[in-house]
Amino acid sequence: MTSTYDLDLDRAVAALREGRLVAFPTETVYGLGADAENEAAVARIFAVKERPRNHPLIVHVASAQELPRWAAEVPAAAEQLAAACWPGPLTLLLRKAARVPTATTGGLQSVGLRVPAHPMALELLRRFGGGVAAPSANRFGRVSPTSAAHVRADLGDDVDVLLDGGSCDVGVESTIVDLTGTVPVLLRPGGVTVEQIEALLGVSVGRCASAEVRAPGMLASHYAPRARVELVPAAALAERAAELSRRGQRVAVMLAPGDAAARQELRADGGVFVLDLGGSDADAAQRLYAALRQADVDSADVVLASVPESRGLGAALADRLMKAAGPR
Repeated sequence: MTSTYDLDLDRAVAALREGRLVAFPTETVYGLGADAENEAAVARIFAVKERPRNHPLIVHVASAQELPRWAAEVPAAAEQLAAACWPGPLTLLLRKAARVPTATTGGLQSVGLRVPAHPMALELLRRFGGGVAAPSANRFGRVSPTSAAHVRADLGDDVDVLLDGGSCDVGVESTIVDLTGTVPVLLRPGGVTVEQIEALLGVSVGRCASAEVRAPGMLASHYAPRARVELVPAAALAERAAELSRRGQRVAVMLAPGDAAARQELRADGGVFVLDLGGSDADAAQRLYAALRQADVDSADVVLASVPESRGLGAALADRLMKAAGPR
């Protein structure tokens, strides 16, 4: 007897081949996928997400052996990182092969490639046999989804098939490293840390100084809930929460691993409630987007958070929080 799991995957593969959209789990966030070589299907992603057409998509593939099919050249650094980090939360930006439509790459001559570390995503890619272009499965600029329920709440019937693979283990998007030049350049911090990449390559990784959008997640405002997000020092969280509450604001306070003082001082009341991100950066990354969504469910006017130290996984957390607090 064919299992429900197999039937769901078969439906998803059929949908991709027919140019329809499939939402699927990865270890980072849920993706909204289409056949990367089908320009009409890719156009549907942009339309459903309300995403600017010059904002490139990441192409997900089943294994590192797929790299030569999708990249015009595969430098040694790409081979090293793929061997060490795939499947996993790392995207490599390479010069695109001719088969990759510029509709998928936002008009750029580069393409972001990755192999996700989720068994359902990998099986989908193996059965489909091609590349799946997939940004996060939510409206553009909003909080990324880390569960199937988040996708349903955001996109509803705009998704043709939704694969439910449970909650995402990493919880923030993949790290993006640009390997199109002579020096590796970080475009977005994520689940693989810069320190890990530098240790693997034996060279320093540059930082992108350009405002040009060369990869997903590079805009100043992103990952934003409906509530205003305000960043304050950890030591001032309790005082700021009390001040806003006195003004009649409903306040959600996100407590990260380094907010020990605020945990002791904060007094939840009718106008202040706590969103606990856990005791480690890994916990905080996994819970971050669900907490931002919960603030909206609880009708918060403002979310208060402190910015963690920008090293290790804390760099990804700091990036997401600063963009959530960016100008709308």
